[in-house]
Amino acid sequence: MKFSKVLFTFCFFIALISNAQGLLSDKENFTHQDTLRGSITPEREWWDLTYYHLDIEVFPETKTIAGKNTIKYRVLKPYQVLQIDLQEPMKIEQVTQNGKTLNVKHDGNAHFITLQDNQEINSVNTIEVTYSGKPREAVRAPWDGGFSWKKDKNGKDFIATSCQGLGASVWWPCKDHMYDEVDSMDISVTVPKGLTDVSNGRLKSIKENKKTTTFNWTVKNPINNYGVNVNIGDYVNFSEMYKGEKGPLDMDYYVLRDNLDLAKEHFKDAPKMMEAFEHWFGPYPFYEDSFKLVEVPYLGMEHQSSVTYGNQYKKGYLGSDLSRTGWGLKFDFIIIHEAGHEWFANNITNKDIADMWIHESFTAYSENLFLDYYYGKKASAEYVIGTRASISNDKPIIGHYNVNNEGSGDMYYKGANMLHTLRQLIEDDEKWRQILRGLNKTFYHQTVTTEQIEDYISKQSGIDLTAFFNQYLRTTKIPTLEYEIKNNTLKYRWVNIVDNFDMPVQVVIDDKEQWLFPIPDWKTTTIKGNTIKIDPDFYIEAKKI
Repeated sequence: MKFSKVLFTFCFFIALISNAQGLLSDKENFTHQDTLRGSITPEREWWDLTYYHLDIEVFPETKTIAGKNTIKYRVLKPYQVLQIDLQEPMKIEQVTQNGKTLNVKHDGNAHFITLQDNQEINSVNTIEVTYSGKPREAVRAPWDGGFSWKKDKNGKDFIATSCQGLGASVWWPCKDHMYDEVDSMDISVTVPKGLTDVSNGRLKSIKENKKTTTFNWTVKNPINNYGVNVNIGDYVNFSEMYKGEKGPLDMDYYVLRDNLDLAKEHFKDAPKMMEAFEHWFGPYPFYEDSFKLVEVPYLGMEHQSSVTYGNQYKKGYLGSDLSRTGWGLKFDFIIIHEAGHEWFANNITNKDIADMWIHESFTAYSENLFLDYYYGKKASAEYVIGTRASISNDKPIIGHYNVNNEGSGDMYYKGANMLHTLRQLIEDDEKWRQILRGLNKTFYHQTVTTEQIEDYISKQSGIDLTAFFNQYLRTTKIPTLEYEIKNNTLKYRWVNIVDNFDMPVQVVIDDKEQWLFPIPDWKTTTIKGNTIKIDPDFYIEAKKI
């Protein structure tokens, strides 16, 4: 019975991890709609987002929403057609600019707005998009996202949004491409009386209406579309002030009323997370917008400054350890992982979703850095090595560009083990820490490409990592150290590698740690014994012949 339970748990979590990257990654045949969604079209590239005011009312009884989005933009070059995205069955009712109703051509989920006024370079203009409808209901949030319409145990509405991969345009009209983040944003959400909305940024005001309440939130920092969220419930709030690297940081917690006492104890992982990640990654990137942890009716997501939580107040991942080492039960997985995305996903954001490893590899790696900070290097190494059982090597980590396509779910733990291997190559933990902090400083509040991240790490480490990243990000091959020991001679080489792959590897030979420098051709060295032990911190395979 015990064996069966362990096997079931293992298989369950393998399935969860394989789904964790969303439902887009299995797609190989792409459509016109995929291109409209995933590429920087001519109708997108000529204007730069500066501001949104999303103002909506939520109607739980009918599972509908209605409202408008006011969009400000700076003109980069003259053009008269502007693309806004909103997914069916949501409907755009009207678009206006300077009091004029504009013509809208609908092409599936992309909507092309013909502007009447001349668009002069460097001018900042505004359009207002009015819309309504019954947004897609989440089937298995957050992976198959949309609106989650639930009830708490007291029968009160418990509602939340999640839309990574699927896209923010599943519930509100926006420029739904990762490359262009809006500079700042206001979010106004009207809900039935007795309920509270929690969204991104800071609460600016509350307006009591006759039968409803409007919550006005303001976001001072750039924010990616899928990071915008609405969370509605019978919330109560508690808070604390964290003394961070940039000064006092408000940390607010919104939980269902009946869970207040439980949350006050369990959420102690949040300030611990902040301390560890400011050490490894640099200052929390959104001091101006505070940090919030918000209970939701699904597992959780990395919504910027409004991280959502649904891990049932358990340690590990729903009470189990993804690494199967015991270390995964030292922290609440959702608090640590989803908050880690504040640095990698929300601060540093991929321009194209094909590069989503930048979000997920670094954040999966952050789990063992949290352990490193509190339990030491050995614990962290055991944890990340333990997660290798979740690696599929089914396809490359990087997806297809310009069609809104994610790569393999291996972006989580294969990516984390790639970074753990890279730490060994650098051989200087403080230098490695400064590289991680430097990434968050150099690319602060920016959208980036894989090449930018690769080039930065190569330059700062002093190592040409071109072949290294090609191996782990762009193929499913695991580097294999093939070796033979005969007559006190060790013969060894790399196989199953990309061109120019020459990564050194640490081994123990004759009870002595040393480096080997394999290449595709055989190399030899004299040894006393007949055994070799590969350092498990390197994500490779070994084959004795």
